[in-house]
Amino acid sequence: MKPNQSITCCPPLLEGRLTSDDANYLAAIFRVLGEPARLQILSLIAAQPSQEVCACELVETLGLAQPTVSHHLKVLYESGLLTKERRGTWIYYRILPEKLAMLRDALS
Repeated sequence: MKPNQSITCCPPLLEGRLTSDDANYLAAIFRVLGEPARLQILSLIAAQPSQEVCACELVETLGLAQPTVSHHLKVLYESGLLTKERRGTWIYYRILPEKLAMLRDALS
């Protein structure tokens, strides 16, 4: 072998699918989802035929205090995973399907 020839141990990596900004955004979302109660909330909403849940229904189901449930819903809403609609005194939450698709695509 000539001294100027280089040996590569591995083929070059495929180009990554995530930009640095995308990776930072997704990391923030996954931190939000790192709380078990928030994963339960998303699961409960997704399991409903209407794909929505009134905040009042989650308190008893999760066995958490109302302020705790409200906090988790606020975090999920502010992270962009949920949308909400006020109907009288109640607030109904829905999952934004495009956000879940984005997470699924990032992991595949």
